[in-house]
Amino acid sequence: MSLRPILETRAAQPTLEGAGVHLHRAFGFQDPSELDPFLLFDDFRNDHPAFYDQGFPWHPHRGIETITYVLAGTVEHGDSLGNVGTLGAGDVQWMTAGSGILHQEMPAGNINGQMHGFQLWGNLPGSQKMCAPRYQDVQGKEIPEVIDDDGTRVKIIVGEFWGKTGPVDGIAADPQYLDVYVPAGVKKTFKIDTYRRAFAYVFEGEAAFADASAPSGVLLEKEVAGREVNIRDMSGDRTLIRFGTGDEITLQAGPEGVRFLLISGAPIQEPVAWHGPIVMNTQAELQKAFAELRNGTFIKPAH
Repeated sequence: MSLRPILETRAAQPTLEGAGVHLHRAFGFQDPSELDPFLLFDDFRNDHPAFYDQGFPWHPHRGIETITYVLAGTVEHGDSLGNVGTLGAGDVQWMTAGSGILHQEMPAGNINGQMHGFQLWGNLPGSQKMCAPRYQDVQGKEIPEVIDDDGTRVKIIVGEFWGKTGPVDGIAADPQYLDVYVPAGVKKTFKIDTYRRAFAYVFEGEAAFADASAPSGVLLEKEVAGREVNIRDMSGDRTLIRFGTGDEITLQAGPEGVRFLLISGAPIQEPVAWHGPIVMNTQAELQKAFAELRNGTFIKPAH
């Protein structure tokens, strides 16, 4: 077994998107190879409706998949093919944009005005960029959860973990998408396929993630009374941890426990031509997509 080294730890950055939605971006519009097959990850969380209620009006996508996971509030969506729906707390939508779609996403808060969710963009290989668009809308009650003896809880959105399989399937990058809670002071190891790119995103509490490059024994220090821990280099709310190659990660939860997303996928390793919501392999393909947007031929007929 080999512990994955930590390549980078960084805080998500405040960003404005859509019609003025205040969110935090963990990565995106930088080097698309660093977390291939994933391109962008946003944490849209706010308690003030004025900072999100204008939402994400009509916009195009081609060549990617968008994965929306809602924790609080709702997201109403609609598209140019006539699909409509609402995601509630705990729900997931995995949209394969494929050859092209126009859609909108309009968030609304819960009874207390709170809105919280995540959106991840996954790339498509060149052979699938012009496939027919596809939706997978999954209710929270359909997402399996496993609970370990130490109180660790894992919701399995995509992929297989601890004998359970998530409800989303047929995804090009064969990803694993887990929502993980580890109780206060608990030290935990999670297996990840060696050949997948992987990252964690902490959004509640904090934890120390072990780094393979540090001397053994100093990474995760002893627990103290009340299962509290005193560990250097804790990663807290809205922190991205990007891992190198290996087949496991180890962490120890802080005094309030930790909740994070653990996401991995098989790299596509193809050229990326990217502008805004459209991601192709070549500049010629990208220019063609925008020309089709202008002349009204972007949306392809169903086969």
